[in-house]
Amino acid sequence: MFGAVTVRQLIVVASLGVASLTSAFAAEMVSIKGSIVNMRSGPSTRTDALWELKKGYPLKVLKRKGSWLQVQDFENDRGWVSRKLTSKTPYHVVKSNTVNIRSGPSTKYSIVGKAERGDVLRTRGKKSGWVKVQPSSGKSGWVSGKLVWGW
Repeated sequence: MFGAVTVRQLIVVASLGVASLTSAFAAEMVSIKGSIVNMRSGPSTRTDALWELKKGYPLKVLKRKGSWLQVQDFENDRGWVSRKLTSKTPYHVVKSNTVNIRSGPSTKYSIVGKAERGDVLRTRGKKSGWVKVQPSSGKSGWVSGKLVWGW
């Protein structure tokens, strides 16, 4: 049935299939580019504004319709935003009540700041389950990836 197909060829084909599935299901993320942007109930400025989102707020893209994106936030709220008001600049949002911002990627490092639930933090890097962030006011530091949501 397979003719002269080798085991190596089967492995290559299977690997390509898994790679394409993985990339197809990878979540596309965007962040808010404007200072305040409305998340709407539908893909039009004529639909109700559900929420006001501030600069940097991260969102997962669910669907595209014309120049609009259907998105979801860290609380699983869904709505629509204009694609032109979004960016690919990585951000995280704090999902815990309070998080410690540390000087390094571990609880062994000193606390250099704090952030509250809903605070938007610019993403600067990742390492071993930790995210390097920079608050809009304050110096950069590290937070546990379990306490934030975004890129």
